Amino acid sequence: MSTLLVTGGAGFIGSNFVHLLVERTEHRVVVLDKLTYAGSYASLADLPPDRVCFVRGDICDASLVNDLVAVADAIVHFAAESHNDNSLANPRPFVETNIVGTYTLLEAARKHGTRFHHVSTDEVYGDLELDDPERFTETTPYHPSSPYSSTKAGSDLLVRAWVRSFGLRATISNCSNNYGPYQHVEKFIPRQITNVIDGVRPRLYGRGLNVRDWIHTEDHSAAVLTILERGAVGETYLIGADGERSNRDVVRTILEIMGEPADAYEHVADRPGHDLRYAIDSTKLRTELGWAPQYPDFRAGLEATVRWYRDNEPWWRPQKAAAEAKYARTGH
Repeated sequence: MSTLLVTGGAGFIGSNFVHLLVERTEHRVVVLDKLTYAGSYASLADLPPDRVCFVRGDICDASLVNDLVAVADAIVHFAAESHNDNSLANPRPFVETNIVGTYTLLEAARKHGTRFHHVSTDEVYGDLELDDPERFTETTPYHPSSPYSSTKAGSDLLVRAWVRSFGLRATISNCSNNYGPYQHVEKFIPRQITNVIDGVRPRLYGRGLNVRDWIHTEDHSAAVLTILERGAVGETYLIGADGERSNRDVVRTILEIMGEPADAYEHVADRPGHDLRYAIDSTKLRTELGWAPQYPDFRAGLEATVRWYRDNEPWWRPQKAAAEAKYARTGH
C-alpha cells in the first residue's frame, strides 16, 4: 500500500493517524477533509509536503471521491460528525456525513477494488449499567441512543453489507473514547484542561458518575494501522486500553495534575440521553493481531495531554471562545 486516502485527516483522530503514518511507514498520504469547525489544517502543517497531500472537499462529493479513490491503494475512513450535543441540536449533518458520505466512499471503493477500513465508535452499542461487569465485544448487539451513534451504527452496517453483497475488502474498528493532542476544545478532556488554564472551574454533567473507557489517540492510531496491515477482511475489531474512569474521576485527576484542588469543579444539568457507561473488551485485537497500548497508564497519558495543551495554546486558542459561547447557550 503506497498511497493511503485518509478521510477526516485534519480532525482530531485522523490527524494523529496521519502523523503516525509519516513517522512509522513510507506510505504517501492523501488527506480528504471538509475542514468543518472540528478540522484544522494546522494539525497537519508541520508534515512533509512530499509525503502528505491535502485536499479540501466533502466525502459526499461522488466525483471528487471517485478521482481520489482511483489512485489510492487503501482508504482509512475517519471522517464523521461526532459531537453528541450537536447531533441532538441538529441531526441532519450527521445523516449526510456519516451515512451518505460513507455510502459514497463505499461505492468508489467497490468500483476500484480498493481496500477499505472504517473507523467507528463504541457508542453504537448503547451503554452499560454502572455496576455491570460486562464489556462490549464484537458480538454485542447494536443499541445506539443518539443521532450521532445511530448514524455511526448505520455506517457500520453499510460496510458489512458491502463486504457480504459485493465482496469489498473492508474491516471495521469500534474504539472507546479518545484523548490526546489536536482534540477540539469542545470535547470533554480538552475543555476541562483549557478551562483550568484560563482559571475557569471545570463543569460536569449531572453527578459526573458516567463512565467512559479512555484510550490515548496514539494507541488508537497504532491499532488502526495494525488492522489495516494484518486484519482479516470482513472482520470487526474493538479497540480499547482498559481505561474506564468516571467523568468525575477524570476531572479530579486533571485538577490534581494541574496543581488545583481536586474538588474545584461545578455540576451542571445532565445531557439528554446521556449514556451511563462504555467499556471495551479488546481481546480479539490483542490476541489475533498482537496489538497492545503504549499508554496503559491513563494518568501518564493525561499528564502528556495536559503538557501538550499548555505548550500549544496557539493551536487551540482560536477555537475556545466560540466553543464556550455554544455551551453557554445551553447552560453548560
